[in-house]
Amino acid sequence: MYTLLKKMTPKEVALTLFSIGLVGLGVWLELEIPSYISEMTILLQQEGTKASDIMRPGGVMIVLSLLSFATAVLVGFIAARVAASFTTRLRSSIYNQVMDYSQAEIKQFSIPSLLTRTTNDLTQLQILITIGLQVVTKGPIMAAWAMTKIAGKSGEWTMAVIVSVLVLLLMLSALLLLAFPKQGLVQKLTDKLNSITREILSGIRVVRAYNAEAYQDEKFSKANDEVTRLNLFVNRLMAMMTPIMILISSGLTLSVYWIGAYLIEAANVSEKLTLFSDMVVFSSYGMQVVMGFMLMTIVFMILPRALVSAERINEVLAFESSIIYKKETKGDSPQTRGHIAFEDVSFRYSKHSEAVIEHVSFKAEAGQTVAFIGSTGSGKSTLVNLIPRFYDATQGTIKIDGINIKNYSHEELNNKVGYIPQKAVLFSGTIRSNLTMGASYASPLSDDAIWEALDLAQGKSFVEAKEKGLDEEVAQGGTNFSGGQRQRLAIARALARKPEILIFDDSFSALDYKTDRTLRQDLLKRTAQTTKLIVAQRISTIMDADLILVLDEGKVVGKGKHKELLATNKVYQEIAYSQLSKEELENGN
Repeated sequence: MYTLLKKMTPKEVALTLFSIGLVGLGVWLELEIPSYISEMTILLQQEGTKASDIMRPGGVMIVLSLLSFATAVLVGFIAARVAASFTTRLRSSIYNQVMDYSQAEIKQFSIPSLLTRTTNDLTQLQILITIGLQVVTKGPIMAAWAMTKIAGKSGEWTMAVIVSVLVLLLMLSALLLLAFPKQGLVQKLTDKLNSITREILSGIRVVRAYNAEAYQDEKFSKANDEVTRLNLFVNRLMAMMTPIMILISSGLTLSVYWIGAYLIEAANVSEKLTLFSDMVVFSSYGMQVVMGFMLMTIVFMILPRALVSAERINEVLAFESSIIYKKETKGDSPQTRGHIAFEDVSFRYSKHSEAVIEHVSFKAEAGQTVAFIGSTGSGKSTLVNLIPRFYDATQGTIKIDGINIKNYSHEELNNKVGYIPQKAVLFSGTIRSNLTMGASYASPLSDDAIWEALDLAQGKSFVEAKEKGLDEEVAQGGTNFSGGQRQRLAIARALARKPEILIFDDSFSALDYKTDRTLRQDLLKRTAQTTKLIVAQRISTIMDADLILVLDEGKVVGKGKHKELLATNKVYQEIAYSQLSKEELENGN
C-alpha cells in the first residue's frame, strides 16, 4: 500500500494533509459541545433560570454543530477528489504498463485477471482513500482527544471507558483474525469467475450448438457459489461489528450513569450538582471515545481487501516487460529496405521448456516472398511472431535491413513491419477508423489511400456496397462482418501503411480460393518492393513463393522452391499430395 501511496502527486499530498487538518478542526468543534452541555445542565438546575440564560450556550452549540457539519462536507469533497484523481492516474499507469507487456507477460497474468486489477482492485483502493480520509483519520483523533478530556475527572468513570475499549479491541481482533485471511481469496475467486464468464460468452455459439448449456451452467454456478460463500462468510463476520458496537456503547452509557448514581448519592449536597453535570459531560465524552473506535473499525471492513488489491496492482506495475525497446534506433543507416536475416535463431517460452524453434537461418531480400509451411504445432506462427517482437528469440539474431531488431525503437520497428494475424482483429468504430489505426496524425491516410488498400485486399466491392461506405459501423470484434470480410479488412489495414515487410500469419485461411489467388497475384504486381512472409496451410497459397521453409517440430527440414521441395522433401510431399493432385501440383495453380 505504501508503495502505491508514494505515487501521489504533491498536490494530492497537500490536499490530504489539508483534509486531515479539517478533520482535526471538526473533532475539536464536536468536543467543545459537551462543555456547553455542562453549562446548560447547571443553569437548568438553578432557581430563577430564564430561557434567555440558556440561549447563549445553546446558540454556541448550534454554531459549533453547523461548523462541524461544514468541515465534514468539505473533507468528503476533498477525499472524493483525491481518490478519483489518484486512481485515474494509477489506472493509466497500469494500462500503459500492460500495453508494454509481451504475449508471455499477458499470458502469465491472464486477461481476466488484468481486467479485474484495472477495475475492481482500483475501486477497492478508491473506496479506501475516500472513506479513510473522512472516517479513519477522524477515529483515532477523536478517541485520543476525548480521552484527554475525561482524564482525571473520575477514576471509576475512566476505568469504565478503559474496560469498554479493551472489550471492543478484543472482539474486533477476533473478528479480523477470522476475516482477514479470507479477504485475499475473494479477488482470486473473482478472477476465476471473470475468466469463466468471458470464456462462456466468447464461445456462446459453440455452447448452444453442442447443447452444452447445462454443463457451462454448472461450471459457472460452481465458481459463482465459491465467491458467494466466501463473501457471505466475510460479510457476516463484519455484520457482527455493528451490534457489538451498539452493545458496548449502550453498556458504557449504563455504566457511567450507574457509577454516577452511587457517586452522587455518596456526595455532599454542594457537590451533587457538580457531579451530576460531570456525569452528563463524561457520558458524552465516553460515547465519543467509543465512537472514535467505531469509526476506526469501519476501515477494517475494507482494509483487508484493499491491501490485497494494492498488492495485486503493485505486481502489475512492478513487473517489467521482457521486451525492452531502445528509445532511438541504434546502428548505421540501413543501405537496404525490406531485407530480413535469421541467424541461428532458437526460441523457448521459458528456460526449462522445450525449444519451439531450433537453429533457424534464412534470408529474405527486398520484394521476395518467403513462405512457411508445416504441420500444426511446427512453430510457423511463433517464428514470424519473433519479427515484430511479440516474443524475443532466446538464441541467435534477427536483423532487418542489417540492424538487429533489438536495436530498433518501438515505433520504427512497427513502421517497418505490417502484421496480419490469423484471427482478424477489428475494433469498434468504423471501417475508416480501423483502416487508419496507427497512422500518424501529422500525415493521416487519405480516402484514396484507404480505397487503394481495400482494392488490393479485394475488399473494395463489399465496402462500396455498404450504405455508409468507409463510415459503416464496425461492432466490437467485427462481428457484423463475415470471416472473409474481416480478414480482408485486416489485410487492407496493414497494406494502407505501406510497410517494408508484410507478415501474413495464415491470413488467407478465411478466403475462398479465387479471392486468395487474385489477392496474391495483385500483391506480387503492386507490392513488388515489399518483402512478404506468408504462413499458410494451403499449398496453393505458397506455390509461387521465392523461398519455402518446411518446418517440423520447430526445425527447418526443407528449404527451397515449390518444385524442388516437391521432388526432394518427404514432409512437403506429404502435405502437398494430401491437398492437391499430382497434375495440379506440377502445373501450378
